[in-house]
Amino acid sequence: MYDMTIRLRTDSDKCLYQQIYEHIRQEIREGKLLAGERLPSTRSLAEYLQVARSTVDYAYDQLLSEGYIEARPYKGYFVCKLEGIFTLEQETGRVPEPEAWDPQAEDRDEEKRIDFSPYGIDMNGFPFGVWKRITKNILNDSNSELFAQGEAQGDYDLRLTIGRYLHSSRGVNCRPEQIIVGAGNDYLLLLLEKILGRHVGIAMENPTYKRAYRIFRSFAYHIVTVDMDDKGMRADRLEQEPVRVAYVMPSHQYPTGAVMTIGRRAELLRWAEKKPDRYLIEDDYDSEFRYRGKPIPSLQSSDDRGKVIYIGTFSKAIAPAIRVSYMVLPETLLEVYRRDCSFYSCTVSRIDQRILNEFIRDGYFERHLNKMRMRYRAKHDQLLEGLEPFQKKFRISGEDAGLHLLLTAKGNVTEKELLDAAAADKVAFVFMGHGTSHTAKVSYTQMQSQMNALGYKNVFIGTVEGEPEETACENVIEAVKAAGYTKVVLRPLMVVAGDHANNDMAGDDEDSWKSQFEASGEFDSVDCQIAGLGEVADIQQLYVAHTKAAVDSLNG
Repeated sequence: MYDMTIRLRTDSDKCLYQQIYEHIRQEIREGKLLAGERLPSTRSLAEYLQVARSTVDYAYDQLLSEGYIEARPYKGYFVCKLEGIFTLEQETGRVPEPEAWDPQAEDRDEEKRIDFSPYGIDMNGFPFGVWKRITKNILNDSNSELFAQGEAQGDYDLRLTIGRYLHSSRGVNCRPEQIIVGAGNDYLLLLLEKILGRHVGIAMENPTYKRAYRIFRSFAYHIVTVDMDDKGMRADRLEQEPVRVAYVMPSHQYPTGAVMTIGRRAELLRWAEKKPDRYLIEDDYDSEFRYRGKPIPSLQSSDDRGKVIYIGTFSKAIAPAIRVSYMVLPETLLEVYRRDCSFYSCTVSRIDQRILNEFIRDGYFERHLNKMRMRYRAKHDQLLEGLEPFQKKFRISGEDAGLHLLLTAKGNVTEKELLDAAAADKVAFVFMGHGTSHTAKVSYTQMQSQMNALGYKNVFIGTVEGEPEETACENVIEAVKAAGYTKVVLRPLMVVAGDHANNDMAGDDEDSWKSQFEASGEFDSVDCQIAGLGEVADIQQLYVAHTKAAVDSLNG
């Protein structure tokens, strides 16, 4: 056939060979290239398109592998018939299916300026190049066995590598045969329910990891929450409860960040040793990251009676999307697993297992972990420094380890009030008025209350009845600063009553307030805007309407 005209875009995100491949594939699907039709040779098409011959070779190879074309010896490339070729086309004219419910979707509905979600990690330091190279090498080699059914507990080589890593970093004592690899902690807990049995009494720390709590509740387990002190879960309370399993996070408890003392760990082990069917589930949450003090070994490392079920994950240390977790079973429970649960297939792709095994075995994981410890430590220290001004209002705990710390509000403040304050736009609207006119008709305190009732949490009224003008601005600056706002918009209050227009804060007073806010050095920006409203008989409602309209307009 004649040479093929293909519009190649050098500014496209797609490489040239992919553009050639997609163009020819589309021509075949649409019937513009007929079955049996001969394609131009790779040399001819490369010269015509002014690209390297290897670029066309890659495109043709992809079409060959998918069955769109065939190569005939000494004749060239020809279009195949489309019978039997699977295509996934975008359908048009259909009513879209309802979207699946995502329990975390509300947290992602709006783009947040600062996201303190505990689910994310810093991916900027991830060695994408190394991961890509390992993946490419594995897929390029003759590894056809990776596409066969693997071992139920996970590939032995990966379990051997995980066992060595856990022993050197966390002091865990185990054989590869005791390790089960699964796609996330959720799956491992589901599997553990099959091993431990149904209707088990389980103790959990209070407060505890809510996701694990919900999973255990779905098992119809009898859940008992046990209060914590500064040493960890109160082991003495366990004897009083009808439980035979305790779920703990001794290295860096979530959400409090507490580290369980050696003495308390010994108490829990003694409780478990008293009866043969008692066990401790150790969730070694984000234990890889400790910034000060000596590394704290796992609870399992102190267990010489086979009472600890150890669970860990690579979600925090590498990436959540990898979905590789592991569970170390005591020998007694390993026998139960082999008898009752060994028919469950491993839920992690063998390709992902091989990639992870080489990533750890060849030292890339160690280097990545050391780099991320330094990165997270710098962020940890910067966050603590930024929280210093809030120490009068919050108690800080759980620092020096892990990927989170805990702020506990002092005083009588509700969770909803804190969430509302965090969700609000961090721009403070300060409406100025020092009471020189209409003070008999306007209650600034009532106005502040009315604005709060309307949902405008970031509005500050710049005076109260009878407050001296010279102290009004100073008091408002302190209130705005204490509320954590970094930007300020000053709005003089305009009053229009009959034919009389009055600006309570005009001229020099505006400049004075603006100067005082700027001189405080506490705010990123301070702006001053003037606007008025039409005639309103009720001066009190005028002020509320004015303020509401001003905030709406400034919020866009």
